[in-house]
Amino acid sequence: METRGKDLYTVAHLFVAAIRVCEHQMSSPPTIGDISKTLAMSLERSNYLSRKLKELGVIDSVEGSYGNRLFVRDHLKIEALPRDADETQLDAELQKFKASQKALTEKIETIQAQQAKKKKDLFAEMEKKLKQELDKK
Repeated sequence: METRGKDLYTVAHLFVAAIRVCEHQMSSPPTIGDISKTLAMSLERSNYLSRKLKELGVIDSVEGSYGNRLFVRDHLKIEALPRDADETQLDAELQKFKASQKALTEKIETIQAQQAKKKKDLFAEMEKKLKQELDKK
């Protein structure tokens, strides 16, 4: 399942639906691994969504002897999420990081250009002094 182009609202609905489907199929609350398999989503992405939805109060997890189990707490809180958020916070942070890296690269290139100019000027000055010394002899 490709979740890159989907907003948090849509993915939250899918996640809650997967919890309900897994709960129906297994007759017990699902684990995060069960949800990952059902949605064909990476475990990392599922954990991220689980934490996000838990923070929002949409789902809840209970730690038991057989691992963490997920429950739907209040599915109506999903409706408060923005529906047309194309750019996630992660994408915004990535763009900010890329911009800072570009600025850093430009600064490094500027410093290298200044060092090359200083080196060239130094050699030109040394050559000039050497010519003056040769002319004196």
